[in-house]
Amino acid sequence: MGTGRAADAGPTKEWRHRMASNPNYCDVTPEIEALAALALENSCIDPEDYVRYDVKRGLRDLNGKGVLAGLTEVSDIVAKKIVDGQELPCDGKLYYRGIDVEQLVGQALKEGRFGFEETAYLLLLGRLPKAAELEDFRRQLSYYRSLPNNFVRDVILKAPSQDIMNSLARSVLNLASYDDRCDDISLPNVMRQCVQLTALFPMLSVYGYQAYNYKSGSSLYIHAPRPELSTAENILSLLRADSSYSFWEAHVLDICMILHAEHGGGNNSTFTTHVVTSSGTDTYSCMAAALASLKGPKHGGANIKVIRMFEDMKETVRDWKDEDEVRHYLQALLDKQAFDKAGLIYGMGHAVYSLSDPRANILRSFVEKLSREKGRNEEYELYSLVERLGPEIISGERKMYKGVSANVDFYSGFVYHMLDLPLELYTPLFAMARIAGWSAHRIEELINMSKIIRPGYKYVGTHQPYVPMAQR
Repeated sequence: MGTGRAADAGPTKEWRHRMASNPNYCDVTPEIEALAALALENSCIDPEDYVRYDVKRGLRDLNGKGVLAGLTEVSDIVAKKIVDGQELPCDGKLYYRGIDVEQLVGQALKEGRFGFEETAYLLLLGRLPKAAELEDFRRQLSYYRSLPNNFVRDVILKAPSQDIMNSLARSVLNLASYDDRCDDISLPNVMRQCVQLTALFPMLSVYGYQAYNYKSGSSLYIHAPRPELSTAENILSLLRADSSYSFWEAHVLDICMILHAEHGGGNNSTFTTHVVTSSGTDTYSCMAAALASLKGPKHGGANIKVIRMFEDMKETVRDWKDEDEVRHYLQALLDKQAFDKAGLIYGMGHAVYSLSDPRANILRSFVEKLSREKGRNEEYELYSLVERLGPEIISGERKMYKGVSANVDFYSGFVYHMLDLPLELYTPLFAMARIAGWSAHRIEELINMSKIIRPGYKYVGTHQPYVPMAQR
């Protein structure tokens, strides 16, 4: 009975085997190359169209001013001041909930304590905590530093990746399966989820790295977090085989985390947080989207690019103190003749800051001290030379609408390098800090949102009739 072809009821054994073990899975075949070429041929928009229709590419004016897309009380970035009614560039300032980030860093150092937890509280809740409130918040973070049973084995260890950002995003999405109230976007539940993820990001990142390291042939270390330790201390303790670290190392890492915790509503990953939150989706999806954005080399991945650029520079430049030789290398970078041939001096320039990035200014003093302790003065002097020459060379080569200065990525990678942190964790470290800012912005969007964020895109193609298959 029946006339169907039994062989077509499902994949054959041979086909199932091919699907499971395709040796060419990652190959870019000639067929795929042809598809890419066809897409390129039919997808190029005339650059003049962006001028014709007054499109703000990157949602920024030519002078670098961002298109106003929303309002926030979480943080303020100051790069200009009004003098005699005229807007002029000034040394950059960064305020978290109205408080200068330099004061947050300075006071924590003065009192000999770690400041990231205080910063996270400030960003999330809108004011500085009292001593008892801060201690309670620390206890909550410690309480939530616990993963579901077998999560490390079933999620992190089973499919390790050299890209820890992808591993982290996968872990975040998997956590949704363990949350019975995953889709509940009421404020108390989202606050719970945000505090949990702030506590868990270091564990998910470091365990993801340890899994990858084990896959590569190294020993596997899965340390449990210690409740009495700060976030920065726990990161170092979880990462190192003997869980050892110096007080100064932990403090420098803590400072990096304070500086990376937040940077306005318009940066790519935070804007992504606002956009995704406005759709009404869950916290895990929102943070996975933010992670995907942060991963990019034009955003959170920039500090890796800085390190790799300097490694190439140190191999190419024979005398690190020779200004002419260093200048020649930097010019070659701009001319797309050195390093990755992208035409960029990584770590130089910022979308908002012109005269200076306050985060870079703060880090510079600690980098100098750390380089002396680590015996890496020559490297620090090379960084200082590039910081001095870079803006001059860029300004002489390209039309600039604002000043150019070193950004936070210029020094943060060097700090991580001196702390002997693996390159694979540089961008995840950014995420471990920025989850505090993302959480604050998600909550702000939930409280104030009324519409889904949906900007316009103008169609500039042509309309054409459908052509039947036989006539193509």
